[in-house]
Amino acid sequence: MLTASKEIDVGRGVKVGGPRPLFLIAGPCVIEGRDQARSLARQLQVLCRELGMPFIFKASFDKANRSSISSFRGPGLQEGLKILQGIREEFGLPVLSDVHETGQVAKAAEVLDVIQIPAFLCRQTDLITEAARTGKPLNLKKGQFLAPEDMRHVVDKALSQGNDRLILTERGTAFGYHNLVMDIRSIPILKSFGFPVVLDASHSVQRPAGLGSSSGGDAEFVPFLARAGTSAGVDGLFVEVHDDPAKALSDGPNSLKLEDLRHLLPTLLAIRRAVGGGETS
Repeated sequence: MLTASKEIDVGRGVKVGGPRPLFLIAGPCVIEGRDQARSLARQLQVLCRELGMPFIFKASFDKANRSSISSFRGPGLQEGLKILQGIREEFGLPVLSDVHETGQVAKAAEVLDVIQIPAFLCRQTDLITEAARTGKPLNLKKGQFLAPEDMRHVVDKALSQGNDRLILTERGTAFGYHNLVMDIRSIPILKSFGFPVVLDASHSVQRPAGLGSSSGGDAEFVPFLARAGTSAGVDGLFVEVHDDPAKALSDGPNSLKLEDLRHLLPTLLAIRRAVGGGETS
């Protein structure tokens, strides 16, 4: 039997985990511009409102872990946070982005409702404790190199600073070179820690550096993993969305079009009801 997760208030009137409905973290991999980010945030908000899904808008202000030195990284800390602040204020949405070094944390905490620790950095003690000290909810992504039970140490680092507003995200495990596999056993193991668990269905189909100077991916498999994760009891889904994935400046091969997500979400909610998920609005 799955361990019940605690309920987390992520701000802007949105609560996740516990008895709450399946929630969504979604947006473009990286901020490509104010207008595109704003448009996607608005459309995703409308869709989630129609379905009664709690929603957190996600976009990175800086992708410091790109494959190539020439890869697009985003607008940077100052401009990126300004765009996210505008989305937060205009739409009343909680916003999430990732930090890559301790010097970014204080500024990010002034704007972000949820601070994300990237999978590659989930063992960086100083980064986790600095983020935890802000008191903001943290989305701790499991490293591709980490067994799910070893996320206990990541959780303990955050808890050591008195912050128990934690979300744990499964995003696939390295499976040889340029490939990932999502082990469904990760879901109940991560759930056993008592915090809301998310499946990152986009990055679980990523092919790291699979295109040489950038990552590839198999977005057509996102719906299959999302359905499997929902049936296994996740509290939320993480999906990268782009208006034209073929032209995305980061992670296009594992991003969904908004219309594809629109078709997928009702199925996920039906699965959630079938397996006895939370329905409190």
